[in-house]
Amino acid sequence: MRISNIGFFIILQLLGLTLWLLNSHATVVHSQNVEYLPGFDGPLPFSLETGYIGMDKGEVQLFYYFFESENNPKQDPVILWLTGGPLCSAMSAILYEIGPIQLEEVDNIETIPKLFLRQYAWTKTASILFVDFPAGAGFSYAETSRANYSGDFKASHNINQFLRKWLLNHPQFLSNPLYLGGDSYIGFTLPLYFIDMVYDNERGSQPFLNLKGYILGNPATDRFIDSNYQVPFAHGMGLISDEQYESLQRTYKGQYQLVNARNQECRNNIKNFEWGLLGIQITMTLESYCDIDSLRIHGISGSKRRKMIDRVNSLLHLKQLGAYTCRKEGYLVAKHWMNQKSVQKALHVRKETIGNWIRCNYKFNYSYEVPSSVPYHVKISAKGFRSLIYSGDHDMIVPFLGTQAWIRSLNYSIIDDWRKWLVDSQIAGFTRTYANRMTFATVKGAGHTAPEYKPKQCAFMFKRWIRGEAL
Repeated sequence: MRISNIGFFIILQLLGLTLWLLNSHATVVHSQNVEYLPGFDGPLPFSLETGYIGMDKGEVQLFYYFFESENNPKQDPVILWLTGGPLCSAMSAILYEIGPIQLEEVDNIETIPKLFLRQYAWTKTASILFVDFPAGAGFSYAETSRANYSGDFKASHNINQFLRKWLLNHPQFLSNPLYLGGDSYIGFTLPLYFIDMVYDNERGSQPFLNLKGYILGNPATDRFIDSNYQVPFAHGMGLISDEQYESLQRTYKGQYQLVNARNQECRNNIKNFEWGLLGIQITMTLESYCDIDSLRIHGISGSKRRKMIDRVNSLLHLKQLGAYTCRKEGYLVAKHWMNQKSVQKALHVRKETIGNWIRCNYKFNYSYEVPSSVPYHVKISAKGFRSLIYSGDHDMIVPFLGTQAWIRSLNYSIIDDWRKWLVDSQIAGFTRTYANRMTFATVKGAGHTAPEYKPKQCAFMFKRWIRGEAL
């Protein structure tokens, strides 16, 4: 049989990739299809694969969930989706935000809750690779004490290598358009991951990543800007009076985070501001207050956070309140479901590798090293990649005002000015597009993070943007 020059070249490339695979310890330890899940009636009507990929010579085992597009997996984009936190499980995004399944609301957590299909899943438009990342999140784990540590820069190296190894084991997706996506804390790190992948592409790393752009929801971006805009956000939402806002402006001249610790008046003003907001659900200011929300407050000490987690992340606490007394209590239903042996067996989780599954593992050693991702956005924009940045307009953790501020600091021309975008002839939010191919959108009535509150609107936003359509 005669082999063409093109065929011979492809064979050589595959041989080269195979050698790279072996030399870089890129071994898929475990990879299987999931056909049934406890709580779901019948076989799953979509393609789900789970598995582990070894990093750092196998010392780190990263667990993933891969959902093929329900539309056209051969041509649709592939999205690598990373959950914020850091160290929050990918299952948080799957069950509560953009995945094809979700848990029913239950009052009795003694039984396994029912699963049902999410009508507005993003997997109807794209294939999505969710990863428990880094080690310590979800079912991902470290084999050695040395590997029982991560940070922003180490994570960038690991996710870069993970994605290339995963694609080597799934070569049918090498030519699909590839995007990175995530929300919350991932706003600090995903731009770093993206530009590192681009640089490795330029250096000839294999396989070549067919990167097209990135998506960030409610993204923490700059430690100063994000928190500094909580004061004007609170005023704009009617949470503090004009007089208090004007007093804060006079005292801090817009620099609310530069509090002089020696100045008693400064400390008192900020304490009064914070005290006045006690009882406000900062993840979504329109919803009733829930004490589990306090886990998300920026700057809380590690020891104090752990004590609060131990207190609220308990089934006893959930029983006392009743499931879904407030939205965040629903996370505890996921904890109950994910720790069922039958669920972990169905997902092909390796036995006795992590102990109990928790949604966000704040006890793991992690170094927060990126104070601002704005410089990485600049580098990515200079290379012409697309981006979608969206904000729930009732999110006080990462206020949309701060997101708008750092986008303005990029100093790019506006090519589609501020306008409403619609779903079912109703205003779903407002949007603006810039010359650097960046689209910013607010999601009206959404909190942190937007798809959890407005799934239909966010699904339409994603579908239009990923297909290159105007919002």
